[in-house]
Amino acid sequence: MDTLINIDNGGTLTDICVWDGTDFTFTKTLTTPHDLSECLFAGIEKVSAALYGQADIERILHATKHIRYSTTQGTNALVERRGPAIGLLTTMPELATAMRKSESEQQLFDALVGERVATLGLDGDDPEAVDFEVVQQVNRLTTLGAARVVVAGRSRLEEQHLRKVLLRKFPRHLLGSIPLIYSWELAGDRTDARRAWSCVLNSFLHPTMERFLYGAERRLKEYKVTNPLLVYRNDGASSRVAKSVALKTYSSGPRGGLEGTAALARAYGLAHTVMMDIGGTTTDVGVVVEDTVSVDERGTIKGVPISYPMSNVHSTGVGGSSVIAVTDGEITVGPESVGAAPGPACFGFGGKRATITDVNLLLGVLDANTYLGGTFTLDAARAEAVIRSSVAEPLGISLEEALIRMEAAFFAAVADSFSDKVVPGTTLAAFGGAGPMSAAGAARPAGVDRVLIPRSAAVFSALGISFSDVGKTYEVGIDEPTTAAAETTYRDLLARAERDMFQEGYALADCRTAWELVVEGVDGTIVSRIPYAPGDTADHPGEQTGLRLTVGAALSQPVLTPDRDIPGTPAPAAGTRRVRSAADRVDDVPVHVLDALEPGAAGSGPAIVEGPFFTARVLPGWDFRVTSAGDLILTDTP
Repeated sequence: MDTLINIDNGGTLTDICVWDGTDFTFTKTLTTPHDLSECLFAGIEKVSAALYGQADIERILHATKHIRYSTTQGTNALVERRGPAIGLLTTMPELATAMRKSESEQQLFDALVGERVATLGLDGDDPEAVDFEVVQQVNRLTTLGAARVVVAGRSRLEEQHLRKVLLRKFPRHLLGSIPLIYSWELAGDRTDARRAWSCVLNSFLHPTMERFLYGAERRLKEYKVTNPLLVYRNDGASSRVAKSVALKTYSSGPRGGLEGTAALARAYGLAHTVMMDIGGTTTDVGVVVEDTVSVDERGTIKGVPISYPMSNVHSTGVGGSSVIAVTDGEITVGPESVGAAPGPACFGFGGKRATITDVNLLLGVLDANTYLGGTFTLDAARAEAVIRSSVAEPLGISLEEALIRMEAAFFAAVADSFSDKVVPGTTLAAFGGAGPMSAAGAARPAGVDRVLIPRSAAVFSALGISFSDVGKTYEVGIDEPTTAAAETTYRDLLARAERDMFQEGYALADCRTAWELVVEGVDGTIVSRIPYAPGDTADHPGEQTGLRLTVGAALSQPVLTPDRDIPGTPAPAAGTRRVRSAADRVDDVPVHVLDALEPGAAGSGPAIVEGPFFTARVLPGWDFRVTSAGDLILTDTP
């Protein structure tokens, strides 16, 4: 059982990447928004056919040691505001105001919580009166439509008191009970607004993630699969479904891309790498310095602060399915996307708005018969009709001119997404379905002269997921700045970690652990992180301290081989393709098949390189070379 299955579920396409102990096999399938488990199992069946020569889903599942899974469903749910109405029950009158300091916070608060805020006073002498007020306020929140309630107290003790009251007044076995989440249980963050926001977002995402992930797990059990489905998280670790926090699934796919980029940086010895992952809906950008992923100590989601660390990934609404339209006489790109349904017009599913996929088909960059490895045929007539009606005619220009302008607008939008991350010597790692097509066109205006396109570019985030272990991270504030209080917190965290890792299937003694004393300023910013051992002081005058425990249990991971210098040889062409380079010019451009090229094969643009499930465009003035690992490097030679 050496096989590893890694799945990245996107808004338009779902990617499946399998490591069999020696090599990768991968494929793609259309995402099925109505039932995500359908595309998950369709993808597993499809990759089994590629691996064994015929579809055998039972065989591949029983040969698999781990299934790691990442999904954009949490991200999409938040973008579409598709989730339960949240109520906020708090003992802090100022909390709702503190949660709405910025415009982004105001907008998201209004969408998720709105007027469903109840403030409690727990200072009365009459316990019955306090209990009555709690019941009254919860009933008011549910009357206003709250389907889940976040309970946020000033301290753990306040929340523990409220928990006792609510369990007594709203027993869980009754139909009138309501899902409650207590802020101090989710995060040990002493910044109240940040902790409450973490709970609100988690409560909003939880039902969407729970329904799908447990449904997928049940389907796996029908095949007598004993190894658990592992959920890949935005902190770069994986965990069982039952031990995963919904909030940590948000933006997990881009973290997989960053981990894969870090593995590439190690293999190629890159000093500064910018990840550019162009999917169907967004372009995700992140930075790897040497082989270290850039991480924010306190992450943000849609401009809202949360209590957990997150990889520093910036997403813009520019993707292969982003709508290209005319607004006030100008061509605009995104952020609206046609998604998987109906998809780009050329998909033939009823799409009536233009995308870069339609543009590249009509430019000749894409071959209608080889899209997605020849498993999907594109409809050029539909693409032409949509571009004429939505762009060419409104601007009063020819179809050919519209195509060139639309492509330029897309390149500019992609370049804008990462140009601020570029430093001298930057390598652009381009992947995702539309990344290789757009890399050279976006790199030059951004000041990048070296592009690395991995052979697995079409499924690279799925590949990156395989560089993860089972892991947990805990952070709890220390109530008093004393050595004894720190040791009490240490023992509590140790007990939690032992329980959680046992439920993951590992003994804590067999895991790697790292303890840190986290020192924060009064404003909640992290001042320093200091290695901690029992007996160390926790006293830092004028600052707050807490303990962070990181636990990891090693999982099987693939190994990327380092690049070797190989003498260059001219790359043989498999044919030519008529590609439009200007409104009045069409060239016969050589087409190379990446998997048919030997390591060291090289050539110059204009050229097209067809990889597995992706098309790379080599523009004039760029050279390309196939590395010893089968990846593609483009170099700008002005």
